[in-house]
Amino acid sequence: MPIVKYPRATEPLWHEWDRKAQKCGLRHTAYAVNGDQYTGEWLDNLKHGKGTQVWKRTGAIYSGDWKFGKRDGYGSYSVPDPVTKEYKKVYTGWWKNDKKCGYGATFYPDGERYEGEWSSGLRSGWGQMYYQDGSIYEGQWLEDQPSGQGMLRLPNENRYEGGWKDGKKHGPGKFFYLDKGQLFEGIWAADTPKCGILIDFGRDEAPAPTQYPIPKV
Repeated sequence: MPIVKYPRATEPLWHEWDRKAQKCGLRHTAYAVNGDQYTGEWLDNLKHGKGTQVWKRTGAIYSGDWKFGKRDGYGSYSVPDPVTKEYKKVYTGWWKNDKKCGYGATFYPDGERYEGEWSSGLRSGWGQMYYQDGSIYEGQWLEDQPSGQGMLRLPNENRYEGGWKDGKKHGPGKFFYLDKGQLFEGIWAADTPKCGILIDFGRDEAPAPTQYPIPKV
């Protein structure tokens, strides 16, 4: 019985080239088509582990943890100053699925900063916001706005303690007018006091007390 021999199929060269191109473990700098560059660890051709990414268009740098091609874990994100070209940190903290998530600090261009919890790239949870005018808010956040219970301290030391909703005073709260030595306690709605009582509070120590004390009812 005759034996038919078939020629062994040869594997295309691109298969071998593709295997060699698959990145896994620590590699030297890899350049993307758009000019972005990444130096660090890989797994199955995805950024995974410790690494640094530089975006060519903006010049921004992320250095930290990666998981399956996305920023995940702890890392810092910096951008160059448009005038001095020196790098300034924008965010340092935890990431998940390429977004800020967990505890972290953000530094804004106008000098403001936020330190606290994040969720899906938005301020959510407990945190402190330091504003440009010297005001400080400390309390609960939801979807990038003060919501829940919190305290806002103004530059003149006056402060509000109470409920917030969508970034505005809302619900039961107290406003301490320490400059005048008075306290307002009542109900707020969309930053406006709706009802409450006003009493003297620390009037003797106030720097600019009212001319006459509030009579007791």
